[in-house]
Parts: sequence; C-alpha cells; structure tokens
Amino acid sequence: MNICVFLSAADLDERYTRPAREFAELLGKAGHTLVWGGSDVGLMKVVADGVEEAGGRLFGVSVEFLEAKARPVTDPHQMLVTADLAERKAALLENADAVVIMVGGTGTLDEATEILELKKHGKTQKPVVLLNTAGFYDGLKTQFRRMEDEGFLPVPLTDLVFFADEPVGALAYLEESMGTR
Repeated sequence: MNICVFLSAADLDERYTRPAREFAELLGKAGHTLVWGGSDVGLMKVVADGVEEAGGRLFGVSVEFLEAKARPVTDPHQMLVTADLAERKAALLENADAVVIMVGGTGTLDEATEILELKKHGKTQKPVVLLNTAGFYDGLKTQFRRMEDEGFLPVPLTDLVFFADEPVGALAYLEESMGTR
C-alpha cells in the first residue's frame, strides 16, 4: 500500500517524534511505501528514516523552492520535484492509496482539509486517518464535530476521517480499510 503522510518538517520534541517513528517502523515492516513531502529535515526525516530502516520504500514529492531540503534517494526509492505546492499536493494524493495526517502546521492543515474536501464531494474514497498524537488535534476534532452537528458536513464525519490516538491503531485502520490485513 502507498501511504501518504502529511506532517511537519519542523524539529520537534520526543512526544511527537516517538509516535511518528513508531508509525514509520510499522509501515516499513509491513512492506508499505511512504509517500511524503520529500524533506530530509525535522519530523519528515524521522518518518522517512524509520520507514527506510524497517525495509519500506520511499516516494517523495518535493517542490522546487524546497529542493535543497529534499532527501537524496536511490533506487528503489523515488523523488519527484514539482513546480509549486498545489502540484505537489496533487502528486502526493495521486500516488497514494491512503492518507495519514500527523502533527504539523499550516501546510499540513492545508493538505488535510484538501483530502477531506475531496472525500466530502465523493472525488476520492481513500481512507484518511488523523493521528492525534499527544492530543495535538483535540481542538480540530471538536471543530469537526461542531461542523457535523450544525449541518456543515453533508456526510458523517466518520465517513471522512478516522481519529487514532496511537500509531498501531492508525495502520490497523488503513490495512482493514484496504483489505490488506
């Protein structure tokens, strides 16, 4: 399975890096491919390292203005460089069977809302997991529930996204959704 992970390229503390690395190791050991923003810094590096060390494949999608921070890859791994962020986001989703949203900033939030909007309108059926590490997305989860309760979502929230508190639950949900478990 090609699993797109939207996440930060920032250097973060252990409460965020430990679960990210754990998810990466699970992904790699299961033989899945990481589809990610291609960066070789911060949390993106932690996840790419974990997947590669556990035997998984890497498919990076960087963008021209961040190419200097892109991870150097060799076969069997791949790196695609796009002209802009919109093209990058499209390439990430195009090359993924499923999506995991990890901790991140505005870029991660933009990517997350894009896939959820596509699901809302029936443009994709890819499973999406929001990995709520250390309660990072508690506020967003509350906001999504309010959107659902007040009629802003034409489909149930559970049809859009699965909330997981731990990496093992995130991967289990994806594997069950895709029939690989």
